[in-house]
Parts: sequence; C-alpha cells; structure tokens
Amino acid sequence: MEAARPVLPHKTFKKGEYIYLPDEMADKIFFLVEGRVKIGTYSDSGKEITKAILGKGEVFGELALVGEKNRRDFAVAMEDSIACVCTVEEMRALMKDHSALSLFLMRIMGSRMLEMEQRLEALVFKDSRTRIIEFLHQLGQKKGQRVGYEMLVRKFMTHQEIANLTATSRQTVTTVLNELRNKNILTFNRRRLLIRDMDALAKEARKP
Repeated sequence: MEAARPVLPHKTFKKGEYIYLPDEMADKIFFLVEGRVKIGTYSDSGKEITKAILGKGEVFGELALVGEKNRRDFAVAMEDSIACVCTVEEMRALMKDHSALSLFLMRIMGSRMLEMEQRLEALVFKDSRTRIIEFLHQLGQKKGQRVGYEMLVRKFMTHQEIANLTATSRQTVTTVLNELRNKNILTFNRRRLLIRDMDALAKEARKP
C-alpha cells in the first residue's frame, strides 16, 4: 500500500466529518495516512455501535473488494485526518500489479473477521472486567511500541471509546483501569497507555 501512496489522491476529513454512511455506494477504499477514524453501525433502535477505531497506516472500506455494493457501516473522522482514496477498479489494478498488496489486504480482512468472532465470543462468555482487560492486552500487542520491558500505546482511547468497543460502561472501564494502575500493571493519561507488565495483564484476564 505504501508503494501506491504517491499515485493515489489524498483527501482531508475534518474532525466529526463522515467519510461514508450506511447504504451509500461502496465504490472506494481508503488508506489512513494521518489521524483516527471510527467504524461503526446503528442498531434497529438507533443506538450507535462501535466496531473499530483505526489509526495511521490502516485500511478501511475494503469490503467493497469482495462484493459489498452498499455500505453496512459508517466511517467518521475522530480528529482531522488524511486518507488516500481509490476506486475499487483502481485498487484491483494495483493488486494485479503488486502481489504483496493483495496479500496485505487478504490479511487485513482475515484479521478483522477473527477479531469480530473473538469479540462476539467474549460478549457471550466473558464478564465486563475480562473483556476490558483482554482488550487492553490486545491493544498493547497490536498498537504498542516496546520501551524496554514496557509497552507504550500512543494516542490512547477515551474511557467511553473503550466502553463502546467492549460493550461495557464508561464507569466500569474507569474502575478496571484504576484497579490495574493501583497494582502497578499499567499507567495511563489522556494521551497514552503504558503497560508495565504484559504478562501480569494477561494473568489478570484469566482470573475467575
């Protein structure tokens, strides 16, 4: 995808601007160059459901490549963001010329399907505390940067964003984060999360 960036048009989205909405035509794929984007949907009652929060270097709208005609989700900029935008036809042409790009997109789609299955399983079989701790551990693995023996996640999410992604409440997220901080397993502020001990965090998730 990096190789294609110079030839793809860039578009800027302001904070709060919708990139696409449910039922719109699914004819473009986006590569996030800067910023953060929330992917979500709405329940029958109109409640917003957050599916993912994406950062720099991530792709979205990729289901258009596998037959999605109209969007089932929405994508909204959580801060001022820049994305490379290409049509389905342009992306297929790039994939034909760059086998590594095809593999990259296949891995993304497979990974997201697995993540959704794991979230559904956790929702059915695990309590709120476990879901939050497992989410933090996965966040460290996926987006963390190792600093010595610790794992640093920059641009940490708000407690409400974590609650939306784990189907819990903001109050429960705050309680669990404070508990883990008191145990010196992690520390956090509005800008970052520092996991001091990934193994200890994983053990907390396995506690009955």
